[in-house]
Amino acid sequence: MSTLAVTPAYSALLVRFPPRVIRSDEQNEGYIQALYELEERQDAWTSDEAELADLFTLLIEGYEEKHYQLPKSSPLAMLRFLMEQHGLKQKDLVDIFGTPSIVSEVLNGKRELSKEHIRRLSARFHLSPELFF
Repeated sequence: MSTLAVTPAYSALLVRFPPRVIRSDEQNEGYIQALYELEERQDAWTSDEAELADLFTLLIEGYEEKHYQLPKSSPLAMLRFLMEQHGLKQKDLVDIFGTPSIVSEVLNGKRELSKEHIRRLSARFHLSPELFF
């Protein structure tokens, strides 16, 4: 079993920013603020600061994945939400679906999204295809 070498500089960073499992929104905000402080110096980061930033990112992501997950939504609800957010009308999606009638059928729940529709929607909105499943 090997031991991890801790440099004096990293030890000093750990004293200044002691990492702990995040258990509250307040702690999460504190870690986000600490990460911002580190990022202000990103152009001149030492390898120790980069390591600590990676650790804080993992802690923050872990907390937020548990506590701020988006609720599951149907593909149609996701599409309607995106249309609303982007101020789009049915006619604006013809390039995705091919014809106005297919857009209408999809939006009225008469037709499912195909893999190609999902690929095009993902590209158009710069989102993961997973959101449409």
